[in-house]
Amino acid sequence: MSELTFDEQIEQGEIEIPSTLPVLPLKETVVFPQSVSPLAIGQERSVKLVDDVVAGERMLALVTVRDPEADPPGWDDLHEIGTAAVVHKMIRVPDGSLRILVQGVGRIRLERRIQDEPYLVGEFAPVPDVVEETPELEALTRSVQTEFGRLISLVPYLPAELEIAAANVDDPSALSHLVASTLRLKTEEKQRLLEEADVAARLRDVLGILGRELEVVELGSKIQSQVQSEMEKGQREFFLRQQLKAIQEELGEGDEQQAEVAELRGQIEEKNLPEEARKAADRELARLEKLPPAAAEYGVIRTYLDWILSLPWSETTEDNLDLEHAREVLDEDHYDLEKVKDRILEYLAVSKLKNDLSGPILCFVGPPGVGKTSLGQSIARTTGRKFVRISVGGVRDEAEIRGHRRTYIGAMPGTIIRSLRDAESKNPVLLIDEIDKMGADFRGDPASAMLEVLDPEQNKHFRDHYLDLPFDLSKVLFICTANQLETIPGPLLDRMDIIQLSGYTEDEKLGIARKYLVPKQLEAHGLTAERLTIGDDVLSVVTREYTREAGVRNLERRIADLCRKAAREIAEGKAETVVVDEETARSWLGPRRFPADARKRTADPGVATGLAYTPVGGDVLFIEATAYPGKGRLTITGQLGEVMQESAQAALSWVRAHATELGVPKDWFAEHDVHIHVPAGAVPKDGPSAGITIATAIASLVLDKPVAEDLGMTGEITLTGQVLPIGGIREKVLAAQRAGLKRVVLPRENEPDLAELPDETRQEVEFILVDSIGEVFEVALGAGKRGRRPKAAPSSERQAALPSV
Repeated sequence: MSELTFDEQIEQGEIEIPSTLPVLPLKETVVFPQSVSPLAIGQERSVKLVDDVVAGERMLALVTVRDPEADPPGWDDLHEIGTAAVVHKMIRVPDGSLRILVQGVGRIRLERRIQDEPYLVGEFAPVPDVVEETPELEALTRSVQTEFGRLISLVPYLPAELEIAAANVDDPSALSHLVASTLRLKTEEKQRLLEEADVAARLRDVLGILGRELEVVELGSKIQSQVQSEMEKGQREFFLRQQLKAIQEELGEGDEQQAEVAELRGQIEEKNLPEEARKAADRELARLEKLPPAAAEYGVIRTYLDWILSLPWSETTEDNLDLEHAREVLDEDHYDLEKVKDRILEYLAVSKLKNDLSGPILCFVGPPGVGKTSLGQSIARTTGRKFVRISVGGVRDEAEIRGHRRTYIGAMPGTIIRSLRDAESKNPVLLIDEIDKMGADFRGDPASAMLEVLDPEQNKHFRDHYLDLPFDLSKVLFICTANQLETIPGPLLDRMDIIQLSGYTEDEKLGIARKYLVPKQLEAHGLTAERLTIGDDVLSVVTREYTREAGVRNLERRIADLCRKAAREIAEGKAETVVVDEETARSWLGPRRFPADARKRTADPGVATGLAYTPVGGDVLFIEATAYPGKGRLTITGQLGEVMQESAQAALSWVRAHATELGVPKDWFAEHDVHIHVPAGAVPKDGPSAGITIATAIASLVLDKPVAEDLGMTGEITLTGQVLPIGGIREKVLAAQRAGLKRVVLPRENEPDLAELPDETRQEVEFILVDSIGEVFEVALGAGKRGRRPKAAPSSERQAALPSV
């Protein structure tokens, strides 16, 4: 018998695998025994390896790399099990790479590393199949052939000839290799099949993979058939409608109603509506199509569809969360307000980290004219969102928020939905102005309707009564403004993050006027800085003598008055440029509107200067007391509330109880009636913080000593003479500064509140902290006797006495 050639040995499977083989690492590829695979060779050392192999015995070891990113792969990057293969063909490509065709010969295991350069060479041992001829193995073989045939019939990338080839394979091991090499499996799965020496176990794995692939392919076929069926249904409907349209045109039956319905149908198709909104629109359009245009319901349905189509169901704007840009915008739009700006920047920083602007509802609380609304506009400009504003001041009807049901004539959506329609975006900045001024009557409580709007957990599915469809408000950035918190219901207040804005000092007003108000009014009146000059001294005069407010609105009006006067001078040709000095300002603005009358008012005994907190900022309050012969009765006037009347009674009781210590004749109160009056009688007043001021006015009256003219005071008094803390310290102190007072008496427990005051105020005003009314008398009257100091109340009792101001 003649000796077999190398190719004949390969064909008959009798080739002997050398123990030492060069190693070709494969990335994301596994070559099985008895399978033929094309390979692309690009690395320089792999090209040299193939050249040497083709020139030699044409055999090499194909081993898959564990990590495809390893470059070049080393021994530690390779699996232990690979395939010995023969190179049948090699083609050189012009770019220097190779294309080879290899055939797997047998499974091998790496035993020893021999060489690293110029390419890997190792010592390998064959890993023979473990085959046990059993009925189970026969059953597994037939099942694999059957399932593989089913898969071939369903998958387009597997040729039909494979089914015949698989049916003619008698060797179970060869069958498993054939199936594994033709399926699109993950590299890890193929490597696992290659490493499995037990043929029965390998066939079970292959059968499981075939079952999984069949399930996926059959599910995909089912989905494809459903999509095809729906497409055919839609095409059939379109074809029939086109035929109907052509017939109507031939008969001359085409009308405006059909054109209108067709236009609405096209708009609904183009609009990316949520599923529930799309169903409602299609349902209403079907009703509209059946109604004659003269029907009353026709206009109602048409308006409803217009509202659905006009809302931004999916339209959004991209957020700009650049904190540096935000700081620039806030500084450009607003003077000072550092704490408020920091709070806004913190909110934006958190939103940047979350990549989501949804979060707490911001509520700016402060007097009028301090920049609450403009802060909302700045936030919108900062984030690049649309800005819309609604005012709910005086709203008493719940339908203003939720809308009217369509059963009513003239029904329309509420202000929330209308504002989103105007914004043309589902994520605008929505400013709800004057939220503290909502009312309630027989038509409902709009504040309760706001609970759903401002609750991030509920407003994802906000239902307007008119639309009766869920609309997602969770992307809207809500900002509320209010002058006071007392009138906002507790549940609504609980949903908002409160940011306090206090009144401005004189220096802050000058800065605002110089940077914002004057340039704004110059432009509004057609003037320039070269034609009209208003100096800081003039602005100080206007601020001090013609305005007395927490904000800057009246200051802007007075600046506008000066601009109008100057514009007339220039327009009449009397001057080309105007420089406004203090004398000119006073002549143009008229008599001083706010004289510094604190000293004049307190010149007589029985008058003390108190400090009050109002929704429009702090103010100075004069308490007057007088006496006349009587029987010790107390008369209170000035439209005072119950709390303030009780404070007056408590103050009088303390003074009467300590009359002897104060040096008051014993029978003085028995022989006199006391009358306490608070001027500005048309303005309601209430609260406990005027207690020490009333007591001081009474003591000044009975001792016939005037109160210090530069002194203001605020604090609650108890029957034991203690002075308890109160609220609104910043606004009250700023009011004292505006009124020219140099000293302010405050409860000692309010000392931490002084840190909130501007540096300018802390330098100009002296603060006197007291614990008892006797200390107040020493400061205010200069020579009064100190009252008996009681033991300090426990901290819990003192805390319970805090007023709600």
